[in-house]
Amino acid sequence: MNEYCGIIILNKPVGVSSHRCVGMVRKALNMKKVGHTGTLDPDASGVLPILAGPATRASDFLTMEDKRYRATILLGTKTDTLDMAGEVIEKKPVNVTEEEIRTTIAEFVGNIQQVPPMYSAIQVNGQRLYNLARQGIEVERKARDITIFSIDIEKINLPYVKIAVHCSKGTYIRTLASDIGDKLGCGGCISELERTASGPFTLENAITPEELATFAENGEAEKALLPLDSFFKNYEAIYLDKKRADRVKNGVPIYYRGKTQGEMYRVYDENGSFIALSKADTEDGRECLKLIKGFYR
Repeated sequence: MNEYCGIIILNKPVGVSSHRCVGMVRKALNMKKVGHTGTLDPDASGVLPILAGPATRASDFLTMEDKRYRATILLGTKTDTLDMAGEVIEKKPVNVTEEEIRTTIAEFVGNIQQVPPMYSAIQVNGQRLYNLARQGIEVERKARDITIFSIDIEKINLPYVKIAVHCSKGTYIRTLASDIGDKLGCGGCISELERTASGPFTLENAITPEELATFAENGEAEKALLPLDSFFKNYEAIYLDKKRADRVKNGVPIYYRGKTQGEMYRVYDENGSFIALSKADTEDGRECLKLIKGFYR
């Protein structure tokens, strides 16, 4: 088994599950410790960050990041999955104007509440909602606070409306499309969905499964990996000698002056290897760095 540490930004194709994408990366890297940072629906495509090795410890940070999507809403059609993968449960004529569409969509920008769909990976009493949905069981879901930073309408060609969305974590674009359709009085669902960015990672950083397989076949799987610290590049870097770096690895606060209290820092050892995220704090009245998350092997 190999031992890599880094991030692969996979351009997930339509028709492939996020779980299967993780399997592709495990096979390409020949390692078990691999995980993704936010499920994409099988019928969706686009940016899927996958973490390998010690980088999996950064999962909590990546899942907190904003997301960007390009989506096409099909107005007048409602399905049980809120996209075209499900069964059509209602059809209505689309008697709305472009002005009504623009006005309605604008009302969804800002801090709003959203009820997660039944076809989602959320767990209720230890069971995934999508498993319950497949059994015909619907349970009550609590509305969640989310933020829609922007919705840009790219094209209206009724019954289709193409939009670009910038949103907070936990946002379901399928639900957004359905809610927009309901507000317009005709219903709606997603006909196409692509994630164009997850945090700082975009489609420009992404590789296809075919490119990943080629790297692996050529014995160059490491070329598919981005260094983990590329995700934390907005934090200032601190370089330590071996003694202090070892203390950080052991979770021991180290006294360090001149840093902004409460701020996070990238910490590197004497070899220039990224080993941790630490926060400037105080210990016994003295300025110090405290370990937040370690990424050393």
